[in-house]
Amino acid sequence: MTPLARRYGEVSDWLIHRTPESLLLLIARVSIAAIFFLSGRTKVEGVLTITPSTFELFDTEYQLPLVPSDIAAYAATYSEHLFPILLVLGLLTRPAAAALLGMTAVIEIFVYPDAWPTHLTWAALLLFLIVRGSGKWALDRMLRLD
Repeated sequence: MTPLARRYGEVSDWLIHRTPESLLLLIARVSIAAIFFLSGRTKVEGVLTITPSTFELFDTEYQLPLVPSDIAAYAATYSEHLFPILLVLGLLTRPAAAALLGMTAVIEIFVYPDAWPTHLTWAALLLFLIVRGSGKWALDRMLRLD
């Protein structure tokens, strides 16, 4: 083994043993939650009053098969608020991440199919949370739900 390869292995081992998985899970929870929550905030005025422009957007650009545009607007907007809050709290992390993963799939398939690099990044974070859960720094752990 070359000195460079040996040093690389040592650094990798050091990182693996010194980086708490709960820190990585917290960062994943907060980062993906921010993306969806901030998107949800663009759709409302005040606390949760959906704007007319949001209904227009769902009626023209975000057209989904089988789902009326007004129902889709409500469902997406409220989902983009509720599930990110649950992720930040680490409460019902796996179901919240699964719901956002489903939403990501719908966005990718029906709304913005050319945005797959972005959606793939979201999916990676959400799958990490679905598989690993919330980590120690979360209400799921405190309430023994994980």
